[in-house]
Amino acid sequence: MQIKERTIAGKTMRLETGRVARQSNGSVLVTYGETTIHAAVNAAKEAREDIDFFPLQVEYREKHYAGGKIPGGFFKREARPGEHEVLTSRVTDRPIRPLFPKGFKNETQVIITVLQSDGENMSDVLAGVGASAALMLSSIPWNGPIATVRVGRINGEFAINPTRTELEDSDMEMVVSGNNETVVMVEGEADCVSESEMLDALKCAHEVIKDIIALQNDLVKLCDVVKDEVPVGDENQELISAVDDKIGSRVDEIVSISDKQERSNAKDNLIIEVTESLTENFPEEEKSISSMINDKFKNAFREQVLSTGVRSDGRSTTDIREITIDPDILNRTHGSVLFTRGETQALVVTTLGSKSDEAIIDSMDEDYKKSYYLHYNFPPYCVGETGRIGFTSRREIGHGNLAQRAIKPVLPDYDDFPYTIRIVSEIMESNGSSSMASVCGGSLSLMSAGAPIKSPVAGIAMGLITDGSRHAVLSDILGMEDHLGDMDFKIAGTSEGITAIQLDLKIEGISFEIMEEALNQAKDGRLHILDKMNEALPKPNEISKYAPRIMSVNINPEKIGALIGPGGKNIKKIIEDTECEVNVDDDGLVTIAGANTEKCNEAMELVKAITFEPEVGMEFDSKVTRLMSFGAFVEFAPGREGMVHISELEWHRVEKVEDVLNPGDKVKVKLIKIDDQGRLDFSRKALLEKPEGYVEQKKSSRHGGGRSGKKPFKKRRF
Repeated sequence: MQIKERTIAGKTMRLETGRVARQSNGSVLVTYGETTIHAAVNAAKEAREDIDFFPLQVEYREKHYAGGKIPGGFFKREARPGEHEVLTSRVTDRPIRPLFPKGFKNETQVIITVLQSDGENMSDVLAGVGASAALMLSSIPWNGPIATVRVGRINGEFAINPTRTELEDSDMEMVVSGNNETVVMVEGEADCVSESEMLDALKCAHEVIKDIIALQNDLVKLCDVVKDEVPVGDENQELISAVDDKIGSRVDEIVSISDKQERSNAKDNLIIEVTESLTENFPEEEKSISSMINDKFKNAFREQVLSTGVRSDGRSTTDIREITIDPDILNRTHGSVLFTRGETQALVVTTLGSKSDEAIIDSMDEDYKKSYYLHYNFPPYCVGETGRIGFTSRREIGHGNLAQRAIKPVLPDYDDFPYTIRIVSEIMESNGSSSMASVCGGSLSLMSAGAPIKSPVAGIAMGLITDGSRHAVLSDILGMEDHLGDMDFKIAGTSEGITAIQLDLKIEGISFEIMEEALNQAKDGRLHILDKMNEALPKPNEISKYAPRIMSVNINPEKIGALIGPGGKNIKKIIEDTECEVNVDDDGLVTIAGANTEKCNEAMELVKAITFEPEVGMEFDSKVTRLMSFGAFVEFAPGREGMVHISELEWHRVEKVEDVLNPGDKVKVKLIKIDDQGRLDFSRKALLEKPEGYVEQKKSSRHGGGRSGKKPFKKRRF
């Protein structure tokens, strides 16, 4: 067993290997605070044949026992991974995948399990550290290490790996991975921060990343690690020459075709033509021929951009594709927009719901509800293909979460707009950056639904082509530029600053200078897109007539019991009488939702009537509930009663209460007294006209000396 520790951002990080999962190729325990994760890596003995991708699987799992909880549901065990687990798996996968050697095709699996959580030091950033350390300790060939940290900003100061409580006061939250030289992956959100502030945050994170990498290297030095060799295939020079002769200059011509489908068809036809012509001389080399032609397309595309600055669709490196926006395209939905940028198109729909529509999250550390969520769907038809449908892919979860975080900072406060908000982005066409189209469409669909957002949000995807000495930063990248380029840098924000960011690299790193250039170029593109959005929909619509009407009021939390009533009697009656949904929070926030505004107003009045604080002198329309010999009890608000004493029924003497009132009678009363116990005394006669010549009789004293014509009682001794 080997252990190494180091202070990271004021807390001890501990790496341990050799005690658990010793049959794994690489295994490590990572502890930070009192949160512990385990990472294990293994690879197949033999490479998979006939594949053109690297078969890597990264799985991050949170166990409820780690947080001292038992899972909900019937089976009481962890089921399919939750959204946070999928997102963490993706964030862990993205920085380690480019560092495997190109020729390595052995199926590789990285499994990260949260064993213990203190609820404050979050385990997701430890997953990246654990995956890197386990790969470094294994025999699997890998060009690491990397490390992952979370960066926030609290009161203007950057904080590395802030606790869950500290993050509540932070205006940014980013998960950053990097190597010794630079940052390689970013995923996060911010409250409209500037490009320079974002860059400073990344630089601050990188300094701590280097410390964690040094900790991993210290552990590896204690272990006898021998890496497997990656087989290098011999190049068939004869086949290469034959392919070159057949292709000629046709690759350059096809790369210049601007239409995606036309370009793709021309490329496929070329591959088929060359393969068929060479099959006789080079049997069973179809995959090699296809791979060679694909490489030539990649090289030709990259060289064209680097040498001329002109892209395959004729744009310069900074040009944005043509944008068309069709707001309110679906008139029965609460809000909708069709956002088209080039050959990327998103139909985005906003639905407004009530408190009962909130999403319930049952996680390892906490249970909570979400009143805002965004779902992203990427059906096969959007790229002109067939494919499996019926389940949500990791890509859909990741892209939806990015768009969701981009829009979150501009949402109205719940007290001002008490709706549950669901946004759905249906990708109709895709040729680059459909997640950023979802950001633009999501912002516009909210305005279409009448949500008073603080500012529109736009998103843009930036690319990069570099050969080491030359580079070109590309604005609003195509799908091909994403696939054949070196970077996918998505940046969303308002005119004031950045709200979300996502960086993925296919190379081992880029300089902070190139990153700064990309951020500034993205700002220009974002402002251009925002101008187009403001032209199409300059201000929010009125709330759709098909949306529910929701009202809210804050009541004294001590009145919650009165509003609910015994066994829920009062609140059930309000719901039944008004056909509205009524929800009460522990802090006293009452929300009322219904299709009819008048019914909502009626329910609101009933809530106020039950929970208001009555004052002496107020008048009420009440209903007699029961009679007693000394007076009548009246209900002046649902579930709230007071008493009218027999002496307060009429100006003249009343012998029996039944002579004036009966159960069920409607009677107008005035509050004349609230005693120390909160009991209410009402008067009926105070609202009646006093009889002419009426003289109020003097009340007799309760003391002995007040009895007329009689001697006072004398105390008697016994």
